[in-house]
Amino acid sequence: MIKKYKQQHSLIVFSFLLIPVTLLLLFLIYPTFKLLQLSFTNWDGTRTTFDYIGFKNYKNIFINSKDVWISLRNNLIYFGTHIIAIPLEIIASVLLCKKACGMNFFKSVTFMPYMINGVAVAYMFSFFYSPIGGPLNAILASIGLESLQMNWLSNVNIVNFSLAGVSLWRFCGLHIILFISGIKSVPKDYYEAAEIDGASFFQKLWYITIPGIKRVIEMVLFLNVRGALQVFDIPFLITNGGPGFASSTFTTYTLDTAFKYDQFGMASAMAVVLMLIICFISLMQKRFVKIRG
Repeated sequence: MIKKYKQQHSLIVFSFLLIPVTLLLLFLIYPTFKLLQLSFTNWDGTRTTFDYIGFKNYKNIFINSKDVWISLRNNLIYFGTHIIAIPLEIIASVLLCKKACGMNFFKSVTFMPYMINGVAVAYMFSFFYSPIGGPLNAILASIGLESLQMNWLSNVNIVNFSLAGVSLWRFCGLHIILFISGIKSVPKDYYEAAEIDGASFFQKLWYITIPGIKRVIEMVLFLNVRGALQVFDIPFLITNGGPGFASSTFTTYTLDTAFKYDQFGMASAMAVVLMLIICFISLMQKRFVKIRG
């Protein structure tokens, strides 16, 4: 009887796992191995056969392609912008957790940009940054800062910071909501005890809030790493990587390599490199957070 029950239990477990495991193998494991295979070839995306060329694609990525390094530098600008904003996001989260009139409204407004379609965001900021009749230059002129007016999307020295600002506007609301959920999980007794001891706002923030939401911070850092390295829609829709390759990111350059230049083998190698970079940075980040904890 017990043996029959165990067999039935195993059959039920197997039945429930069959579909998700099959989907995992079909849409994740197999494509990953196929990507690795193609990264060692010179496939152009149309031929039914391809030649294996070893590590030539990987060598070309880092040695013979200057534009790859430009793209990675641009990705670093996105990452740095979001990292710098994290302390401000935490402070905003703490303020939004206070019980005051209209806080639910401000939480909704904060999260709203994340809910807007990426294409709509891109076209909205294309108009916002427009040098002719654009709101940003008009605001600068209205407050007497005409000297700061410029073409925000064609100046190679400023275009990536302009696009990183769009990314920050769009995604910081998500981070704030995540921080709010983490702050609400911190026992209120800690804050009450700190107030009795006369702790200031920043002392409570440093010694109670930040340690209490360490896991949330770790998750936000991972989202920043992944998002910064995979950013695509904002530069693609607003500048198409221009002027030249000045605002190209690693993902946009990978897609251009595949679909513009028909170098699918090289593009596959770049996708593998991107995956390895994300895994490496995430592991280092996790180890750093563990050491600091």
